[in-house]
Amino acid sequence: MLDPAVYAAYGGLGLGAGFVAGLLGVGGGLIIVPVLILMLHAQGLAVGIEPQLALGTSLASILFTSLSSVRAHHRHGAVEWPLVGRITPGIVVGTLTGAMLATLMPADGLKLFFIVFLFYAAIQMGFDFKPAAHRGLPGRVGMTAAGGLIGAVSSWVGIGGGTLSVPFMLWHNVSLHRAIATSSAIGFPIAIAGAAGYVLGGWDVSGRPPGSLGFVYLPALAGIAFGSVLTAPLGAWTAHRLPVRPLKKIFALLLLALALRMAWQL
Repeated sequence: MLDPAVYAAYGGLGLGAGFVAGLLGVGGGLIIVPVLILMLHAQGLAVGIEPQLALGTSLASILFTSLSSVRAHHRHGAVEWPLVGRITPGIVVGTLTGAMLATLMPADGLKLFFIVFLFYAAIQMGFDFKPAAHRGLPGRVGMTAAGGLIGAVSSWVGIGGGTLSVPFMLWHNVSLHRAIATSSAIGFPIAIAGAAGYVLGGWDVSGRPPGSLGFVYLPALAGIAFGSVLTAPLGAWTAHRLPVRPLKKIFALLLLALALRMAWQL
């Protein structure tokens, strides 16, 4: 049986991840994955498969975070539901395929990919890079291809796709608040397909800690989901009332610190 302090730590991780997901429209997995890898390592659990277990658990937790935050954004009428419907087929295929492939990849390879992505996300947020909006949304083939790419990368870094889907929508003339709100809805099919891929891909893998369903670690999922559901609506509420840019810079520094910590450990 896990120490209650460990459950409390998982809950605290969920509180932070949920708030960030609702506030910035980016996957709380940018926090969940590196912190959970460090926690598993400190507990001596899932040796050699920590990244897969952290990624699967992160994506499963986004099921709860996404539902909670998208409900808050929907109340503000900010979710572009037709766009969500057009991009979802590609999202599902890309995420499921990516998750299944990730279960076969070496742990250090996944860690390295995640570290590189953290640096990219930190630079993007810290300097507030936004693509110039100069075109409309692509057709069915273009949306499916974009969804596939967003889903595949999301499955390798355990996020709801906001770090990729928000710039994609800004590039195609979707306003910032609507892009953030819509990315929270896109996170739900990413979470379903990604969690399913990691459950199936890790079903027969040895070395998983007790309480694992494939590569989804249920004790961590329970604490993270509980915490994130509480704070995701607060993050969404804050996004509609406060300037987000200064908060993005602070979050970028946190991502940079996590990337450097993971790189040092690797």
